[in-house]
Amino acid sequence: MKKTNLQNNQLFGLGLRQIHHSYILKNKPKIDFFEIHSENFIAKGGPSINFLEQIAEIYPLSFHCVGLSLGSKSGIEKEHLENIKFLIDKFQPFLISDHLSWSSSNFGTSNDLLPIPYNKESLAVFIDNIKRVQDVFGRNILIENPTAYLEFEDSDMTEFEFLNKIAEKSECQLLLDINNIFVTSKNFNLNPISYLDNIDLNKVKEIHLAGHVICKMGQEEIRIDTHSRKISQEVLDLYQYFIRKNNLNIPTLIEWDEDIPEFNILKQELKIVKEVS
Repeated sequence: MKKTNLQNNQLFGLGLRQIHHSYILKNKPKIDFFEIHSENFIAKGGPSINFLEQIAEIYPLSFHCVGLSLGSKSGIEKEHLENIKFLIDKFQPFLISDHLSWSSSNFGTSNDLLPIPYNKESLAVFIDNIKRVQDVFGRNILIENPTAYLEFEDSDMTEFEFLNKIAEKSECQLLLDINNIFVTSKNFNLNPISYLDNIDLNKVKEIHLAGHVICKMGQEEIRIDTHSRKISQEVLDLYQYFIRKNNLNIPTLIEWDEDIPEFNILKQELKIVKEVS
């Protein structure tokens, strides 16, 4: 029952995590789509691919990449790009995304999504890398806004301005993570409404929601994007504002990557998100 052309439908999905694999195949819960981290399945053959083949027979898939390193000056690693292309050709996901970040260079690879300054030099790097990826994939990708814990002195534009320019010049699309916007805004005393009001709506093709934690650093609080909690009420309120103000009808996904609960908890979170949409 595979579906296509789902980008402009109000679908509600979940991140596909290993702990739930058996439950999903056995119970076939009513979920609109599942999103995978592409790098978890790039090995050719074996149980992971076999499982994904079974899931793809039941549910539409979106691919969320974490290793393309689109902000790297050293360019896109050819073998990694080919591995992701192999998966895309095999499973035909209806969305493909990665992050506004970098993680690899000529000196090595980091397991983290590293930040970049928002300036013309970084913009040129991102645009070139995204164009190359899209040429290889033969389709547009989505770029997700990150969570910020530091600011660069040589940034000369806001994050939403940077994303809007990338989308305009590379013809990519945007994945808007509402939790990331909220966390960054709280960490740096910014206005999340201003961010939502200025992002290019025509380019936003998916939304992510997740939970975060509050940590103490001396007398100050810092929000950390952990994907380990239920979605906060403040994030739900921002999501509702954005969806209803703009009458949007695009896929929304809930991420939960640490302290993963039983599947019914995720279904309850989906129910809450649907009610505020």
